[in-house]
Amino acid sequence: NVMAIAAGICDGLGLGHNARAALITRGLVEMTRLGVKLGAESKTFAGLSGLGDLVLTCTSCLSRNYTVGKRLGKGEGIREILSSMRMVAEGIKTTHSAYFLSQREKIEMPITSEVYAILYQGKSPLEGLKDLLSRTLKREFW
Repeated sequence: NVMAIAAGICDGLGLGHNARAALITRGLVEMTRLGVKLGAESKTFAGLSGLGDLVLTCTSCLSRNYTVGKRLGKGEGIREILSSMRMVAEGIKTTHSAYFLSQREKIEMPITSEVYAILYQGKSPLEGLKDLLSRTLKREFW
């Protein structure tokens, strides 16, 4: 859900499919890192419940979390978005939980950190995505 918000922001900013694909790829690594640290098996994230769900929620206009991100990327404020939604976008609260869990467990989760900064600290979506996509390339496996 956190990654879907990030992917929506990417699309809302008009950064294109390549940027979104990079974000999804790094997002999978980030999710896997956290899951493995908490006792999950890494191969779980490569299957339908991991990668399959990630791709769907990060690319579907029916995804509430993707929609929140896309609206953020187009310049709407989070309060405005939330007040107009009829359904819950779980990723907003999940971002908060995942961010503090990553801090507690000392796991680097840059996408989660940037989405947290956008949702809760007022960082602009453009700055958040620029910061993410300009990071030094690192290992893309868990």
